[in-house]
Amino acid sequence: MKFRIKHECRGRIRVEIVQPRMTLEQADCLEAWLQALPDVSRAIVHERTRCAIIEYEGDRQALLESLKGFSYQTQASGELSPVHSSRALNRTYEEKLVGKAVFKAVRSLFFPASLRAAYAVVKAIPYLFRAVRCLLRGHLRVEVLDGISIGLSILRRDFDTAGSVMFLLSLGELLEEWTHKKSVDDLARSMSLNIDRVWLKTEDGEVLVPLHQIQTGDRVAIRMGGMVPLDGLLVEGEVMVNQASLTGESSPVPKRPGSSVYAGTVVEEGECVLQVTQQSGQGRYDKIVAMIEQSEQLKAAAENRASHLADRLVPYTLAGSGLVYLLTRNTTRALSVLMVDFSCALKLSMPLAVLSAMGEASRFHVTVKGGKYLEAVAQADTIIFDKTGTLTHASPMVAQVISFSGRDEGEMLRLAACLEEHFPHSMANAVVQAARDRGLAHEEMHSQVEYLVAHGISSTVDGQRVIIGSAHFVFEDESCVIPPEERNVFDSLPGEFSHLYLAVGGVLAAVICISDPLRAEAADAVAALRKLGVSKIVMLTGDSERTAAAIAAQVGADEYRSEVLPEDKAHFVQAEREQGRTVVMIGDGINDSPALSAANVGVAISDGAAIAREIADITIAADDLFELVKLRALSAALMGRIHSNYRFVIGFNGSLIVLGALGVLAPATSAMLHNLSTLGVSLRNMTNLLPSKT
Repeated sequence: MKFRIKHECRGRIRVEIVQPRMTLEQADCLEAWLQALPDVSRAIVHERTRCAIIEYEGDRQALLESLKGFSYQTQASGELSPVHSSRALNRTYEEKLVGKAVFKAVRSLFFPASLRAAYAVVKAIPYLFRAVRCLLRGHLRVEVLDGISIGLSILRRDFDTAGSVMFLLSLGELLEEWTHKKSVDDLARSMSLNIDRVWLKTEDGEVLVPLHQIQTGDRVAIRMGGMVPLDGLLVEGEVMVNQASLTGESSPVPKRPGSSVYAGTVVEEGECVLQVTQQSGQGRYDKIVAMIEQSEQLKAAAENRASHLADRLVPYTLAGSGLVYLLTRNTTRALSVLMVDFSCALKLSMPLAVLSAMGEASRFHVTVKGGKYLEAVAQADTIIFDKTGTLTHASPMVAQVISFSGRDEGEMLRLAACLEEHFPHSMANAVVQAARDRGLAHEEMHSQVEYLVAHGISSTVDGQRVIIGSAHFVFEDESCVIPPEERNVFDSLPGEFSHLYLAVGGVLAAVICISDPLRAEAADAVAALRKLGVSKIVMLTGDSERTAAAIAAQVGADEYRSEVLPEDKAHFVQAEREQGRTVVMIGDGINDSPALSAANVGVAISDGAAIAREIADITIAADDLFELVKLRALSAALMGRIHSNYRFVIGFNGSLIVLGALGVLAPATSAMLHNLSTLGVSLRNMTNLLPSKT
């Protein structure tokens, strides 16, 4: 690719792509490719100017060499292009907005009065029709006020006032529609799949392959806790599937051979094989969009209050206008009051504020599934953390492998990785990565793998039962034994690590020591949450009392619970809620999903188990716990903005009504100020709540 460097400073460069024009698809492709580069922290491509702004942390020359080698035609870059992009949506509404403003200016400057009047009458018909329809249905809503004010202006032959009112109303509707669609689009894409590889069933067994290689008709294996990567037909196994992200239903649904399963749903129980019927993610995206747009239950209570208040105020506005006419017999004063209503600003500004906040959250790598969850986060007084993968580092490492009975350490690690690679969890990923780092190939050599939530994994290798998991699972549930001659080795296991126990044939074969260091920012993030009004911080973990106490002290938690099972976490959350607390639960594993469901708001770590992300109301990236601080600050700022909207709308429009009734403001002026204030509030609600570097 040819390009020119237009401007650069340390860590940032702007280049102009040398080509006649850039299509929307090419801009999306280039932007996705740039963002996938390891040293690029942020990239934006502007298709109109054919410029790319790149923020990077690595070597400048290496970046430029990579950019030189880019091609739109390469398969790799094509695979990176998003299935859905907001670029085309933004272009459409930008053109509509500019076109509407230009046409308004042309009408005002060049149309004769008679033509402006005819245009106003024609454009008024839909508004009058909507007003009549509301009245026939017995509803007094903002459409009635709009229709009456526009109709009276036309009857008074004040066509310019009628035209201005309709222009401002249509402008507000366009901005609301644009923001709503953009926010829904951003939310749907952020909820899209993040699956790189899947288990393909072949004649020789299961093979781990990249997702893009899967073709229609291929068979894919999915185990408990795994996300369904593609739409398909169940051909083997019986499972319980969580479909909340598509249907909104909270209870898992049974699926048997012959049933359809959909991309993005999660297998809660059992394991299965599906036959792929649809390759792309378009079906899932469209279903998510439909679910978001139809789901009234995800609205914030503040939105619903604003909508109901707006409708309740319409009769008072009509009564006020009638009263002014009866007292003054002045049509102009009555019309000045009628031109002003509270409904328009309240109904328009509140949804825009919430949707804009959800979009802003996505820029902080936070995905929010509904406005009511932001409101709940703002009101939360209790935050409960799972320890592993949440307060501790998201990528634990294998620190040591201690083998028993003379077994080879490398062989034991290879065997452990063979079982663990089927189940995505931070500790399982650590085992698989350790085997990969040591060059230990762990090809499939076991029979069916069974996963027991919060306990461990079992399988059969060379006719012997092999299990890996917690001490409770291995020694109590499975009654495995420790080689008597090595009891002293077992008793002296290093206490600073978490332990995974591997047993073969009922005898302990190895202990894998996992280093799970505390996140560097954990204590500071907890302190920042306290400053933002969170009064109680709790840590829950399945680890031992000693480990739990040490971690809780380091992060500054008020309480902690050790050696807890998934149901214990859920019971603790429920008990807190029964005491009247608003609870946020943060976790990343399959064993956290009951607690995530029980909380007022469930927050999942994005690289945790698929079922945790599915059940959670909010998902944050795994990079930095300060995303929680930003989420809390954003939620609080949203509620502050909503309350300020109430104060401004009621105060400003109340003043306009008084001035109109006194004859100080003409109807056209009242209409202009009212609609401009509504537009101003709406535009303000589309701005960021937090500084970009907060």
